[in-house]
Amino acid sequence: MNKKSYGGYIVAAVLVLLVLYTIVTFNSLVKKEELVKKQWNEVNSAYQRRLDLIPNLVNVVKGQADFEQTVLTQITEARAKASSITATTSQLTAENFNKQTAAQNDLANATSRLLITVEKYPTLKGTEAFAGLQAQLEGTERRIKVSRKDFNAAVADYNSDVKSFPVNVVGGLLGFKAKDGFTADAGADKLIEVKFN
Repeated sequence: MNKKSYGGYIVAAVLVLLVLYTIVTFNSLVKKEELVKKQWNEVNSAYQRRLDLIPNLVNVVKGQADFEQTVLTQITEARAKASSITATTSQLTAENFNKQTAAQNDLANATSRLLITVEKYPTLKGTEAFAGLQAQLEGTERRIKVSRKDFNAAVADYNSDVKSFPVNVVGGLLGFKAKDGFTADAGADKLIEVKFN
């Protein structure tokens, strides 16, 4: 009789430990997933700041009567496309994430072309309004870079847990899956960013 009661206690203790481990693992994965979402919101906030600055930059440049209209058209179209594609944390799938990243990279390229073209217009380049917007845009580009780096760090930390044994067993049963972060395209050694002279 004694052996049976000890066996029951052992089984009950093992079950309690398994339940506690599952609860602790679940809570840890939820915290890390929430950090990934928070960091993605930071990326989106930096993207939105860029989107908000572009119209002001375009308006200042439009003041130059003979400024090249094709450059302004390109940046306006790139901004419209980037504005229409936003992956919220609830829509953070690899496909949506990649679409938004591509649109933002196109906008960064168009902005770089605009700033390069401004070099031909020294009077415009020297205006206080343009210099202020350029400084704000430069700060925004740094924010985007830092936000992307922080997002990647949060994704890497989350993925490390989700893929590690035995957390992967519990996480898999509870629906936690690895996530994608920012990666460079084949042959690219860094992210697209707006270039300043």
